[in-house]
Amino acid sequence: MLVTQQTVLRRFWYPVMPMAALADGPRAFTLLGAEIVLWLDAEGNPAAAIDRCCHRSARLSRGRCQGGLLQCGYHGWTFDRTGRTVRIPQRQDGDLAANTRIGIAAYHAAARYGYAWVCLGQPLAGIPDLPEADDTGFRCIDEFYETWDAPGLRIMENSFDNAHFSYVHQSTFGVAEDPVPAPFTIEPNETGFVMLSEVPVKNRELQQRNLKIAEAATVRRYEKIWYMPFSRRMKITYPNGLQHVIFTAATPIDDRRSQVVQFAFRNDTEADAPARDVIAFDRQVTMEDRAIVELCDPDVPLSLRGGEEFHMGADGPGLEMRRQIKALLDAHGEAERRGPPPVIPPASVTWRDAAPEAAD
Repeated sequence: MLVTQQTVLRRFWYPVMPMAALADGPRAFTLLGAEIVLWLDAEGNPAAAIDRCCHRSARLSRGRCQGGLLQCGYHGWTFDRTGRTVRIPQRQDGDLAANTRIGIAAYHAAARYGYAWVCLGQPLAGIPDLPEADDTGFRCIDEFYETWDAPGLRIMENSFDNAHFSYVHQSTFGVAEDPVPAPFTIEPNETGFVMLSEVPVKNRELQQRNLKIAEAATVRRYEKIWYMPFSRRMKITYPNGLQHVIFTAATPIDDRRSQVVQFAFRNDTEADAPARDVIAFDRQVTMEDRAIVELCDPDVPLSLRGGEEFHMGADGPGLEMRRQIKALLDAHGEAERRGPPPVIPPASVTWRDAAPEAAD
């Protein structure tokens, strides 16, 4: 699936930039292949529009903000958050009411969790609700904001995959000697699904300090929520009652790249586990994931048949994502858009009896 060619994906909210990054003026971002500009209006709320002036197509992100308005740096044409042109300095009368057609395309923008979120179309769902954000029993730790050379669907599938722990995460929490993935349950809902699982894990030195659990092994109780299309909330509960909640969004830049936003909530204190140590462990885990998913084909097939990819039982969460996104496209009359097939050397053995969706 090529995300830039699936129109319905423009109707979801994506976190695109930390609010703090907008303090010094307008900033550019590419969302689903669309070049946009973000700035702060007079109330300090984020605004978003196409990053092209309607006069001579200059990039508005190279302009400036004046009283919450966006001013083009080329000729000074000025726009409000709705995209309406409110000033053309070269006009003596300054009256623009006679020509309401002059303006630029503007988009939905809102602030939440310290980030500016943007939706390029009429929203189909709201910004994910994270209850810990308003719970005084939790602290928030901003972990990272960076570009990955991987599409959102690969990143999301990986984050719900119990089968890779023993291989990808041997240095952090995976149990190498027990590669059989832990069982899980999935409950679909209106915005995606909830996955529950209980996973035995290694508990190495850094995590022993972070968790205040001295044993070399422990158990993670997972509650993972997938928000269609490319974000998740993962609540990990440990035997001692500690809860570590991670929100991750893979905001689609284009068909290959994602802007990955991650922050966490914990029901402990800085004295219990310094934020730098919490980030250090989560960072190590995510870098192990990144090293793998950036090597996968970015054009993820939604169809479960065709032999392009084979599947096993542990792939259930990822397959549910593909099913739901395919159903979304069908409901909006869109065909799945694909790129040219990848060049893969022929296998030495062909398993003719294996169904594409065959398992275990």
